[in-house]
Amino acid sequence: MSRGSRTRSAAAGACAAVIWAAAEPIDRRLLRNDYSDVALLGKAVTRSRAWPIVGLAMHAANGAVFGLAYHELRRRRELSAMRLALCEHLALFPLGWLVDRRHPARGQAGVERVFGARSFAQATWRHALFGAVLGRLADE
Repeated sequence: MSRGSRTRSAAAGACAAVIWAAAEPIDRRLLRNDYSDVALLGKAVTRSRAWPIVGLAMHAANGAVFGLAYHELRRRRELSAMRLALCEHLALFPLGWLVDRRHPARGQAGVERVFGARSFAQATWRHALFGAVLGRLADE
């Protein structure tokens, strides 16, 4: 595939991550669980007022890297972006147990409880949304 399609996949991943971040306040209210990936990332680096910007930038960068991984994997085989995103979720969710015990901002807003049933539901929905947006934007 061309260099342009790699760029498109990276941009699609970053865009999907930003849409995920925009949806977080909704599922946090619906599920009554204060878990935020943006807070998790941003507050790992700083607890200053800049954490939301830092967290969003890190989340978008992670999305771009995931978009590139998706690009490379789908070159080798038929692959759904949503399936890949959900597989990543299932593989990494158990690390939330460590986050709950070791994150430098554990217990603060957005990082109160990362490993649990409600957090699992949030992360499942978020990864499905991410995969749907990534697939739509990268595969057009």
